[in-house]
Amino acid sequence: MAVHGGDIYGEELQELAGTLAEGVLDFSANINPLGMPESVRRAVTDALSAAEHYPDPKCRKLRAALSAEHGVPAERILCGNGGAELIYRLAYALRPKKALLTVPTFSEYEEALRQTGADFVFYEMESDLRVREDILERMDPSVDVVFLCNPNNPTGILTGRELLLRMLERAKELGTLLVLDECFLDFTGREELSLLPLAAECPSLFVLRSFTKMYAMPGLRLGYGVCGDRELLARMEAAGPCWNVSVPASEAGVAALGEREYRRRAVELVRRERRRMKERLEALGLKVWDGQADYLFFRAEGVEDLYERLLPHGILIRRCGNYRGLGPWDYRAAVKGRDDNERFLKAMEEVLA
Repeated sequence: MAVHGGDIYGEELQELAGTLAEGVLDFSANINPLGMPESVRRAVTDALSAAEHYPDPKCRKLRAALSAEHGVPAERILCGNGGAELIYRLAYALRPKKALLTVPTFSEYEEALRQTGADFVFYEMESDLRVREDILERMDPSVDVVFLCNPNNPTGILTGRELLLRMLERAKELGTLLVLDECFLDFTGREELSLLPLAAECPSLFVLRSFTKMYAMPGLRLGYGVCGDRELLARMEAAGPCWNVSVPASEAGVAALGEREYRRRAVELVRRERRRMKERLEALGLKVWDGQADYLFFRAEGVEDLYERLLPHGILIRRCGNYRGLGPWDYRAAVKGRDDNERFLKAMEEVLA
């Protein structure tokens, strides 16, 4: 099992939380600092009475809401138990011989593809951790699928629309599938970068989205994908168990799509706090990349135990040494509300003094 942020259930952390008046702040998971919208909470509660029935295996109500939201046909949408489940369904449905992955990026792509026996080609980014045009050269006829996270996890760096379109054209030429993970794109306020509207009519493009981060509902597990290849979607549907989206999760998703003002406020809050956190971390002598998501990726050169130093302060951050291409000095921290961020920054100042 891959290591991720958000694991607050271990005995050590539970004991620590009990000894701290302020409790433990989890900066290792990137969740909307506004918290779950009230409409989503109500939808989950109201859905409990319907949970005595099996969920709709076709997610008809949710797909209809997503179709209206994005202006794409419902039959080109597949819903899943979080974005991660759809990554695994895609790997098992596609079973590619060779995959192209960027370095560094979200580890579940490699883990899922490795389970299906794929070989890999890696595009290693330069020190600014940006994807450049030379990635097109790595897309050759031997590559069956390309995974690209935009903005990237864990760096938050965006890839521009022009390059994305060139990658898509290259994928069409080669008969390759371009998988574009846009699970953090809504935090950037740059929806114009999304290729989701193109995906519904394009068999060479699969766009992945998730409700997890923006709507602060990771415990409900809900994601969806859009693709013009209906045969691929059918194989993905058959690549896992039925009823993978629960009744409460489906109703939560429908309610979440109506939260436009909530999304606007979240983007403004994250943008403001991200800028402030970046300045403060750079003042401590850290190298901080110019990420655009609801987290910051930084390097504390020579400090391999920053995670351990912050724990007594009740601060949990993401160690990034297990990402391919990164090392023990690399870390990621979520962007939260002003008070929580201030507690994190003061703890950083103290442990790095």
